Amino acid sequence: MTSTRHLRVMVHEVWDEVAADWPSDATVATVKATALVTARVTMPPEAFVVKFRGAEVRDEARSLSELDIPDDANLIVLRRRRRAAY
Repeated sequence: MTSTRHLRVMVHEVWDEVAADWPSDATVATVKATALVTARVTMPPEAFVVKFRGAEVRDEARSLSELDIPDDANLIVLRRRRRAAY
């Protein structure tokens, strides 16, 4: 039986928070892609990075349990490159 983790994912592009329960063996890439779709962001997931506790998750193919991301954690999904200020 796979345990689950409740995560809150802030999608910076649209200032929307996606909260969901995830299996511990879900990859960070899957969480990111699903959060982007849920927030209705149409850009490809590769254009975004995931941050946990202020640091970029460099290997998004790793699972939540491999990265020791705990239950009720907050992740941030933001653009890989900043947009120009207006």
